[in-house]
Amino acid sequence: MKKIALFINSLQKGGSERVIVNLAEYFHGKGYEVLLVTQYKREVEYDINPSIKRIYSEPDKSQLGSGRVHNFIVRFKTLRNIWKEFQPDVILSFLGKNNMMAILTSRGLSAKVAVSVRGLPTLEYEGSKQQKLAKFLFGYADGVVLQTVDAMNFFPAKVRKKSVILSNPLNPAFINKRYTGERSDYIVAVGRLDDNKNHAMLIKGFSRIAADFPDVSLRIYGEGRSREDLEQLISEKKLEDRVLLPGYANDVPGTICDARCFVLSSNTEGMPNSIMEAMALGIPVISTDCPCGGPSTLIKDGINGLLVGVNDDKALAEALRKMLSDKEFANTISDNAYEFIEGLHPDKVNAKWEEYLSSL
Repeated sequence: MKKIALFINSLQKGGSERVIVNLAEYFHGKGYEVLLVTQYKREVEYDINPSIKRIYSEPDKSQLGSGRVHNFIVRFKTLRNIWKEFQPDVILSFLGKNNMMAILTSRGLSAKVAVSVRGLPTLEYEGSKQQKLAKFLFGYADGVVLQTVDAMNFFPAKVRKKSVILSNPLNPAFINKRYTGERSDYIVAVGRLDDNKNHAMLIKGFSRIAADFPDVSLRIYGEGRSREDLEQLISEKKLEDRVLLPGYANDVPGTICDARCFVLSSNTEGMPNSIMEAMALGIPVISTDCPCGGPSTLIKDGINGLLVGVNDDKALAEALRKMLSDKEFANTISDNAYEFIEGLHPDKVNAKWEEYLSSL
């Protein structure tokens, strides 16, 4: 394998996008010719090495019309022409319909195709028609990368036979950044402000213990369509001075490293980068034990973190109370988490991705 093409919607800040940027940087550093294909360019994106070639697969608006069939054919031809021109040895696609398009547009070409589902398959492919189509088309992929056993079990045996579970590589920005000083009195979360991240659960949980810890605040970094709803909830709980929504954090390690506790309150997750990154910083972690099993893959409850039920703000409040009131327990959680996360060093994990893709 000498040439690899990576395909995703955009480089908008998110977990899947962070992983594909890390992989692009890794393969480029190893001497591969890397092509990064995205449909769009968003306003707020991850930076990438300028020597890595990036092109866009979304056709010019002048080529598109009002008919769905016509637009599909135009998008199909545009992406297939990209593969024909670059002639990659391997195409690695991330997320949803991108995976289907990668399989379809590469048929008959020499490139091997690996597709990756980054979360719960029933959410990436909503509805029975999409799910049946995914199960069928994935049978024509050369490789399938999944994040958990639960995700693998969604697919039929034909797909499972060619599937592999690969961890996300830890973001290099978090290597050797463990904070060992005195921790500040705030709880932190990082992620898009949307329904799935369920920051409302975190705000409700914090409101249950806020009076008992008057010096502790809550900071939720990120942006999204749920901002107004969250602001209204904060107002209803009369926590305007205690719960902050600062927006994006450009330097996440430097911004959150001294937090007392990190919380992920999602309804569903694949393999959450945010948990891995918090562990690497030495921040004790609380997470929902959500499908499709990513948090429980990383966290052994009571050993290197705490797990609570999805949407159970009462259980979350008790977990927060435990972390905030028992510093010895929190320190033990931090030590165990940091020891665990060493196995997810990007050099180790990226090498496993390289080995798998090369085997195709």
